[in-house]
Amino acid sequence: MSSEEPTLPESRPAAAKRPVKSSREPQRIAKLLARAGVASRREIERMIAEGRIALNGTVLDTPATLLVSLHGVTVDGNAVQAAAPARLFRYHKPSGLLTTERDPKGRPTIYDRLPGDLPRVMPVGRLDLNTEGLLLLTTDGELKRQLELPKTGVTRTYRARAYGQVSQEQLEDLIEGVEIEGVRYGSIDANLERRTGANVWVEMKLTEGKNREVRRVLEHLGLKVSRLIRTAYGPFELADMPVGAVDEIRQHDLVTFRKTLK
Repeated sequence: MSSEEPTLPESRPAAAKRPVKSSREPQRIAKLLARAGVASRREIERMIAEGRIALNGTVLDTPATLLVSLHGVTVDGNAVQAAAPARLFRYHKPSGLLTTERDPKGRPTIYDRLPGDLPRVMPVGRLDLNTEGLLLLTTDGELKRQLELPKTGVTRTYRARAYGQVSQEQLEDLIEGVEIEGVRYGSIDANLERRTGANVWVEMKLTEGKNREVRRVLEHLGLKVSRLIRTAYGPFELADMPVGAVDEIRQHDLVTFRKTLK
């Protein structure tokens, strides 16, 4: 692969003819399209590989194309609108739904249950098929990326019901992180909430959100998880939201929160 910086397709009208140079820094088209809510960066890269995205009528072949705006960009022949302010929604995901747009096996997904009047939204992270609780949805691909990256330090909070015995001391050891079958999991703030017969309820707070992290860590401690609920993502809480319900985070609260991101 060439180490040279990617350039715009030759068919693009020369920007030099413009009398005033744009003060905006060029950005990769995948990032701009994600910011506009077209799809995630990974999905956009796939769409470009499929020849579905063009600039001034010329099909693009690289997601590294640099642009200062989406003027002249089309997806499946349709012009892309400029990015609107990011929107963020809370969704109380029920157990039994996949966090994906479609499933080759035909299993139900969150998109089968979301209200039809929602704008196009992308899930922030994922919840497993049998995990329930708070799932954030956004119209903005860049916000999605900010919320998901471990380096931004956004805390995910879970409550787990599990069969077996565990001590508070064992849970407190997780604050140092743990390695399981070659996979290193970062610091986890875990607390034993209560015991109910042969089951325990454990609250866990983490910032990485690796695949099946909570289940794997608790299984490593000898517990068998029977129910897993995400109760918060950053400052946004599930609270008493009904199962299947969706509501929107107020724009003021979203703007305030984004200022706190690392």
